[in-house]
Formats: sequence, C-alpha cells, structure tokens
Amino acid sequence: MLKKSALRRIMVSTLALVIAGVLYFFPNNEENIPLVQNIEYVSANETPIYLLNPDLYVVRTNMATQNTDSLQLIKELVEGLTIGNDKKEYISEHFSQIIPKNTKIIDISLENGLLKLNFSKELLNVSKDLEEKMIEAIVYTLTEVKGVDEIMIFVEGSKLEMLPQSNVKLPNTLDRGYGINKVYDITSIKDLTKTTVYYIGEFDDFIYYVPVTKISNEQEQNKIEIIIDELKSSPIYETNLMSYLASSVELENYEELENQITLSFNNAIFDDFDEKNILEEVKYSISLSIQDTLNVDEVIFKVDDEIIETFKEK
Repeated sequence: MLKKSALRRIMVSTLALVIAGVLYFFPNNEENIPLVQNIEYVSANETPIYLLNPDLYVVRTNMATQNTDSLQLIKELVEGLTIGNDKKEYISEHFSQIIPKNTKIIDISLENGLLKLNFSKELLNVSKDLEEKMIEAIVYTLTEVKGVDEIMIFVEGSKLEMLPQSNVKLPNTLDRGYGINKVYDITSIKDLTKTTVYYIGEFDDFIYYVPVTKISNEQEQNKIEIIIDELKSSPIYETNLMSYLASSVELENYEELENQITLSFNNAIFDDFDEKNILEEVKYSISLSIQDTLNVDEVIFKVDDEIIETFKEK
C-alpha cells in the first residue's frame, strides 16, 4: 500500500504534467511562458585510498568522495578505511578495509603539514598480522591529501609509540618514508636504502597499483635507475605483480630539479609510435614510484628531446 506522502507526490507530479500539457497545446497569446528545466548534476571526486587486496597487499585504488575541505576529506577517507563503515559501498568489492570496526576519530588537527589524529581505543584491536599494514594504509592514504606531509597518531589522547600487538617502535612522525609492503634484501641494518616501486594488479579489466618498498644495502645504483630496471623486469616478489614497461625501453638520461624530474627515454616507451602515446599504466607506475621514492611533485617524460607527457598529482 502506498503511503499518503508518496500518493500525494504522485498526484502533484501528475497535475504538473497536465498543466504543462495545457500550456503547451493552448498557449497564452499575449505571453509565452517557457518551461525551463534546471537539472543539477552532483558528481563525486575520486580520491586515492590504500586498501587490502585478496593477497593482503596494501594497494592504491580510488574512492568516490564528496568533501574538498582537507579535514573533512581526511575524516571521509578514514571512514573508508574502517571496517563496517557505510563508505564500503564506495569501494570496489575486490578490496577490504583495514582499521578495526567501530574505530572513531576523537579529534583531528592539521598545521604546517603535520596531521594529528586522535583515535578511539578500538584502533588497538587490530591483529598482529595487519597492524603494520594498517599504519601503512593510514599513512599512504592521508598523505595523498594536499597539505599533509607527515602524521602523528594518538589513541584516546596518548601518542601511539609502538605497533599495538608486536610493540615494534614507530617513528616519532610518520610519512611515506615509512614504506609499504616492505621487502628486505639486506646483509646489515646499517646504510639502508629504500626504493618504492608501483607494480600493477588486475581483476579482469580493473587495474590498480601495488607499491612495494624494497629495503636494501645498495648504495651505488641510482634510485631512478633501480625503479626503471625493476619495472622492466618481472617482479621477483610475487608472480601476481605485473609491469607493462617493455624490456626494450631504455632510460637515456634524466635531470633532477628541486621538485621535478625529467626522464628521457628511447621511443620503445611508446604504445603507439604514430600517436606518440605512453600507456597510462606505464606512466603511472613510473611516476608514482619516482614521486614516492624521491619526494618530487612532477615527472616529465621526453623522447628525442620532445616533452611527451607531464605527470603531476596532488
């Protein structure tokens, strides 16, 4: 049975259509009254968020968001990371949230690039297997927000000094240098170098990015060269990580400026030689890797001294 309010809306809509029809077929000769239809489309923004894939990698995908104010956007993203939150409907079914259920933000502040987040005690319910991945997901997601450079996490007003279950000590402030999906290739704990490479994951035709931070004692090879070499070869960590960068691609030169890196490649980097197109997956894998590892905003792609693409996010 229809409720009265619903029935009333149907009657009003029907009456409006009848009046519109009368005005159309029997217009007033003295004055034509145009029927103007104003339709406002509200579209959501897509914001990067780092969630768990079925292989328990913390991966980069997007979530539809409504807020543009930084603090409100941060709250919205934290909701997206929290298990059981309504934001789940805005996330691909292939991914899982990671912050424990019922976790809330008690208070939040952002000043001079430092984000302070005070969570409720439910944050500490994270399992030992996922505690480090939860920190990685929080750090990488929220440092995607413009103006957020580093993060301090509090629980019920007390600073989170260690991982909740293993008691591994955390840095005083957290930034992307913390790493993500870490792989260790070390012979000593001294003179460590970190390089983050963004590989590709895929569900059917759905593409997403899987950052892997390699921690090693390698000091001699340039990090830009490491990134390109890693993306040109088959990933050694897991067979389900991919790269679309052809092995025939050569990095001929590069130039580092204060907040920008220019990469000069041979034409093997083109997906289409005539159109001079670079695959989006290739552009994103290289650019995200360099941005994370070298902390730059802009990556420029050149072939034969011609600028082909400029990548800049955030």
